[in-house]
Amino acid sequence: MIINNKEIKDFGSLELLARQVVEGFLIGLHKSPFHGFSVEFAEHRIYNPGESTKNIDWKVYARTDKLFTKKFEEETNLRCRIVMDISSSMYFPKNESNNKLRFSTLASAALMNLMSRQRDAFGLTTFDSAIRYHGPAKSKSSHFHMLLNKLEENMKEDKLNKETSAVKVLHEIADSIPRRSLVIIFSDMLENPEQMQPMLSALQHLKHNKHEVILFHVVDEEKEMDFNFENRPYQFVDMETGEQVKLRSNQVKAFYKEKMNAFQQEVYLKCLQYKIDYIKADINKGFKSILQSYLVKRSKMRV
Repeated sequence: MIINNKEIKDFGSLELLARQVVEGFLIGLHKSPFHGFSVEFAEHRIYNPGESTKNIDWKVYARTDKLFTKKFEEETNLRCRIVMDISSSMYFPKNESNNKLRFSTLASAALMNLMSRQRDAFGLTTFDSAIRYHGPAKSKSSHFHMLLNKLEENMKEDKLNKETSAVKVLHEIADSIPRRSLVIIFSDMLENPEQMQPMLSALQHLKHNKHEVILFHVVDEEKEMDFNFENRPYQFVDMETGEQVKLRSNQVKAFYKEKMNAFQQEVYLKCLQYKIDYIKADINKGFKSILQSYLVKRSKMRV
């Protein structure tokens, strides 16, 4: 599903779009083999032999032929933190109906909708060269609506030359939120090359502080990774620095793809090393992988 400003106006709010995404996902989930990650099991865990049988949910057993026990609210609730990159590179592709920021915005809103159904507490942090918003994690519906307003505000902006400084931001987040939180990051990871290693170290800091981390590497696969442009003269502009270069796409395509693939592989391998869930999120491929990754991670954190 693609999001643009006209759709938000037509639907009336980001909330309705997020609900539509989640309900479509849940319909598909109930038809798939992933019933174990379904929302209906949000307050259950697998029964262990020897435990009291008083909390076994026999209705679930009748549907699944598996023993699940009911979990009480204080056992099931997680603290989640959505961290969104709102630097200028996230507005790519500029002047099109969908871009990395709009994709990340709707993905975040859909996640909050799903977290709200699970009664998980969730907070939001946005950043470019510094933290622009950092709110507490709560599970109240009024909090959900307040964060939706914050997300909508981000989409109304369209500013160039907002650079990324994820290193400082990630270190601040690692130290400022309660331990054992689930941190979900949306970023294109386009940082000053000199800051690449420090940024990967900042991700490690999150794990060191006992947080579970999912990194959604947000990309426009066709344009950013495959460099699929017609072979004619273009003027390419760095959206964060304003630097410009004129060239034909075929002059640099092979070299560019080699460098971008190496960059992505470096990020992926570091995440693997630090036990961070790395998910490449192509803005043209919808939200199933986003929501499913959260439910899978949530189920592992509750074992």
